[in-house]
Amino acid sequence: IRDEIMPSWKHVAWAALLGASMEEGFGVIKAASFSHFARATRTTTTRTNVDWVYSSRPTSIGTLLRSTSSTDEGKSSASAVDLPDYGKTSVEIDQIKLEKKIQRWRRKDLMGQTLITQTLTELETDEDFQETQQRLNDIGAKQMSKEERTQRRRALDNLGVPDFSDFLSQKSVSLTRADPQVLQLNIGLYCNQACAHCHVESSPLRTEEMMTAETAAQCLQLLEKTPSITTLDITGGAPELNANFRYLVKMARSMRPDLDIIDRCNLTVLQEPGQGDLVPFLAENGVHIVASLPCYSEENVDTQRGSGVFERSIGGLLALNEAGYGKPSHPSLRMDLVYNPLGAFLSPEQSKLEVKYKEVLSENFGILFNQLFTMTNMPVKRFADFLYRRDELEEYMDLLVRNFNVETTKSLMCLNTISVGWDGKIFDCDFNQQLGYGIGANGIHDGGKTVFDINSLMDLKDDSITNDNHCFGCTAGMGSS
Repeated sequence: IRDEIMPSWKHVAWAALLGASMEEGFGVIKAASFSHFARATRTTTTRTNVDWVYSSRPTSIGTLLRSTSSTDEGKSSASAVDLPDYGKTSVEIDQIKLEKKIQRWRRKDLMGQTLITQTLTELETDEDFQETQQRLNDIGAKQMSKEERTQRRRALDNLGVPDFSDFLSQKSVSLTRADPQVLQLNIGLYCNQACAHCHVESSPLRTEEMMTAETAAQCLQLLEKTPSITTLDITGGAPELNANFRYLVKMARSMRPDLDIIDRCNLTVLQEPGQGDLVPFLAENGVHIVASLPCYSEENVDTQRGSGVFERSIGGLLALNEAGYGKPSHPSLRMDLVYNPLGAFLSPEQSKLEVKYKEVLSENFGILFNQLFTMTNMPVKRFADFLYRRDELEEYMDLLVRNFNVETTKSLMCLNTISVGWDGKIFDCDFNQQLGYGIGANGIHDGGKTVFDINSLMDLKDDSITNDNHCFGCTAGMGSS
């Protein structure tokens, strides 16, 4: 139609411009197929409200323009009647903001749906996990920790690096225990996830290693008798899955209204069966959330933490935001995130990565949080196995040593933290706990003090700090404490 009509249409336009009537110009195109022309012009008239094509009344181009202008004015004046919403949009378009489409990620249908079944299924086909589990059954945790230590020592020997304590001496650094400020309780290794980097080797299979009510009560007594403690750091596993978690939180809050109570939350636990009221409970008791989110990428998170974990984690963050967490309007409800690398490399600069996290999470999901902490992966347990299998342990230990940061030694966890295991044994830090380096112990997983042996955490002030070659992880880059 275009090929047939457009050349003749130009003649109509020229005729009009030369002062001829539209009727005269119309005669120029009579040779064209009128039916095709009519179909084409009907489409045009629908869009432009021009009706002169079907008229035999002489019309000049000036009349045509005046007619079209008049029609547009009519449209404008009739908009309130024919177009009820036209004209309602403000001209202040810079103030118009797009609402975040977060419904997909809120996934309220996941509430009450356990992740444990899926995690167990994935573990059945995870060859690395199965190999580690078999060795644990065959030789036990004590022997595995000794083998780990030997592997790290060999890597450092190949690099010509001395023991950590000698290394510190060469740097004129000494570690002296201060008054305890942080009481960290690992109340169980049971977890609905089995993360590839987990230094405590938590999983749904760790059902036996759970802190009892008696041990929890003794920890609360030590808290009460140690006024220097300003932070109660509750971790796991997924600590919320221990039946004594809420007891600990409520009693600690009642005893110490000013206490910073931290819940090391994996976020997916918020959707587990029986946890539907967990978010309101946490908010009501002013619990400080420190949540693991090793990336803002779905692929990376699911690779490290299991299929579907990212989606559930985003849903958990949104639920916490809805309760006020991470929002400027609720400063008492802090929500911080933790990043740790996917592999054998150091974390990016914390301040810059925090900006990126906030930008991506806000833009894509409408999520707000307070602060991001970057952690160095410790060469222990599951991550140590990962490095050894990939023949990267020596390279990683070299990376840690090359990036020793003397500034980190001023704020190491072991200086002001007392870490208590699920069984009540006492350690300098969470990492020593998993390796069996207890305070007052005779050796790896051999004796040591428990919460029932002391009356106050100040009783540990004179005990020396135990360190070993894994401690290079806490002093590399920005550290892991």
